[in-house]
Amino acid sequence: MITSLDSSVIDANSEAVGVGVPVLMNNAGKAVSSVLTERFPGKRIAFICGSGNNGGDGIAAAGMMDPDNITVYLLRPKSSIRSDFVKRILSELKCRIEDFSEFEEDGYDVIVDCALGTGMSGEVRPPYDGFIRMANGFKGYVVSVDVPSGLGTSLPLRPHMTITLHDEKEGMDRENSGEIIVKDIGIPKEAYENVGPGDMLRYPIPKEDSHKGDNGKLLIIGGGPYYGAPAMSALAAMRVGADIVRVAVPENCSHTVASFSPVMMISSLPGDSLRSEHLPLLLKLSQQHDAVLIGPGIGISDGTAATVRKFVKECGAPVVIDADGLSALGTGFVSNGKAVLTPHHKEFEKLGGDPMGAGDPVKEMAKRTNSVILLKGRTDKISDGERTRSNLTGSPGMTGAGTGDVLSGIVAGLLSKGMSCFDAAALGAFISGRAGEYAFKELSYGMTAVDVIEAIPKVLKEYLR
Repeated sequence: MITSLDSSVIDANSEAVGVGVPVLMNNAGKAVSSVLTERFPGKRIAFICGSGNNGGDGIAAAGMMDPDNITVYLLRPKSSIRSDFVKRILSELKCRIEDFSEFEEDGYDVIVDCALGTGMSGEVRPPYDGFIRMANGFKGYVVSVDVPSGLGTSLPLRPHMTITLHDEKEGMDRENSGEIIVKDIGIPKEAYENVGPGDMLRYPIPKEDSHKGDNGKLLIIGGGPYYGAPAMSALAAMRVGADIVRVAVPENCSHTVASFSPVMMISSLPGDSLRSEHLPLLLKLSQQHDAVLIGPGIGISDGTAATVRKFVKECGAPVVIDADGLSALGTGFVSNGKAVLTPHHKEFEKLGGDPMGAGDPVKEMAKRTNSVILLKGRTDKISDGERTRSNLTGSPGMTGAGTGDVLSGIVAGLLSKGMSCFDAAALGAFISGRAGEYAFKELSYGMTAVDVIEAIPKVLKEYLR
């Protein structure tokens, strides 16, 4: 079962791999027409079509059926149809095409609902509300395509059958959708198994009236032995759109970390490493932020490792654990369900996994730790224990120091903006890899992790719509 957003993401990813809307719409038409022809031979059928892709699916199906038994009724004027492809197939129809205002119930045995698809938002507005009321009182048989129009609103259409495309949609059941028939329309596996440009639709676009801090407050805990790592994570988080980034680091490196950017907020911790005495302050700070990243540059001393374990256990905010923070966890770690772990292969082994093992070791690790796992590699693997996706973006120049810190900063920044752990990890991997591709194209093997950070806004500019 997928959400309406998942459906939009899959469509966009499918187009990115060469299977565009015209192909999918044509396949949808074949799927719908085959069911209708089998179930209702010789019956008089009215397709009620909106101006979006759902209406296009209905128009495509109508063109594959006996025109003597079919009429297409348009809920909106032809000029409101946005797709040139839909306009073309509409112009080629042999059946009658009428305005919905001319519809007469007595003339038909079956109504096919192609009014509103998964892309609708808000409540149902005219002329769609009038159609739904009519359809709910229709004495014949009602079939919805993909989803019943108005599903999830105060005015849902109640069909006898729903022919849903690719997969059931969230919220559908027998009571609100009737008999549910799932039809394959040829969406390539790459469109839903791999992270792609369509996943940028998940990015939380700030509202025009939002204020400082509304779009992500992130706490980063790191540093001590190393200072570059937490700084790069912070810069990456800011570049991916987090409003506020606070970096809590030991005092021995706090001034150095602060010098990387005047925008970063710094909390200086006494001493030269993360210790248990810092826990009360760090837990208090975590309550003031939307997400936490812990691990960049913290080192592997016994006191630091124990502090990491205790913080992660008591922290209530979503948390990304990276670098030496992962080494602190050991093999028995189980999260509260709001954690992203970002290991490379060696760190994955330290967590008790075999990255080359049989089956789906990333999925199994995610189940065992009750976490989202982002296993970094030439192909990144992301799993929450139920779903597993792959990310293929990246460049051969991303083997240099600091690129992992950039990735964890991006993921944590997205998490602070309200994304789920799984979606933040998947989209973060895509953005990081694509930024690495841009940096490599410009700088070849001379690129550094800092160049990846500077390319993040280019990814957002290209793919956010």
